[in-house]
Amino acid sequence: MTTTTRVSRGRIDKRQAILGAAFTVFARRGYANTCVQEIAEEAGVAKPTVYNHLSDKETLFRRALEAAADEVSAENLAVVERLREPGDDLPAALEDVSYRLLQVCCGERSRALRWLTYSQVGGFPDLIEAVQGRTSQRVAEALADRLARLSLAGRLRPCDPAQAAEQLLALLTGPMEARTRLGTRKASAAETRTVARAAVDTFLRAYGVS
Repeated sequence: MTTTTRVSRGRIDKRQAILGAAFTVFARRGYANTCVQEIAEEAGVAKPTVYNHLSDKETLFRRALEAAADEVSAENLAVVERLREPGDDLPAALEDVSYRLLQVCCGERSRALRWLTYSQVGGFPDLIEAVQGRTSQRVAEALADRLARLSLAGRLRPCDPAQAAEQLLALLTGPMEARTRLGTRKASAAETRTVARAAVDTFLRAYGVS
């Protein structure tokens, strides 16, 4: 590895550390109550270093939420990928994937991401689109691709895969938001499994094959 490559890699790593620290502090204190000095201390860097990587608090907030959204997206995409080889028991595979997606959805990072995005919609009206484009839109597209392949293989009835994916995700997130009171209470594993099972049962009544 050349010196230039090491410097570049080190700069990227430091930027990621700052963004991770920023998200942690913003989630803990909210946008208005967070100061850049606290983020620098969380990241273990000097305050000027934060400004060298990200010009101001507003930019730091945007980039921190985008980075967190990318991490949540990666978790979700890894879960959906399990449908590439669902095995002989498709209902069980769909239930497992649904349960895992709900676990990501109810995870601390996802909940903090939603709270920060919605709470700052007045000051950052474009942030919802940016976050959703990185999270719910990506997982819906990936799930639609998996469902399309299952339909082509004859394991689901012919359908509009994008619509089918949208409906399955709605069957998962709608009941879970109600059970967790919009993320203000933690759902048990049993509750999460119940929601996943009911969602897949309803989904297969519409899209399953005899």
